[in-house]
Amino acid sequence: QVQLVESGGGLVQPGGSLRLSCAASGFAFRLTTMGWYRQAPGKQRELVARITSGGNTNYADSVKERFAISRDNAKNTVALQMNSLKPEDTAVYYCSPYMTNLWGQGTQVTVSS
Repeated sequence: QVQLVESGGGLVQPGGSLRLSCAASGFAFRLTTMGWYRQAPGKQRELVARITSGGNTNYADSVKERFAISRDNAKNTVALQMNSLKPEDTAVYYCSPYMTNLWGQGTQVTVSS
């Protein structure tokens, strides 16, 4: 059974940083491209960043130079370091195996002064 458990969200001021973490199990994590997605109120879920099994990364234009995705295949975890946060980054963040419909409960990120 696939399990995805996100953590690390919270309330942060604009310009601040947060580090999200996702613990994955129930599939061949080390062979799987992983993605971080987010969904803001009233908007569709969008891909924020992805990382291949070999460590290649891609980012949405809106987060380039501010966010960094990484993975630890020994621990079956994927992280998202978010810097220079903006109010428009406010959303529920999810990790997921790329191009699947598998989701955890998500973690809320709120950027507000």
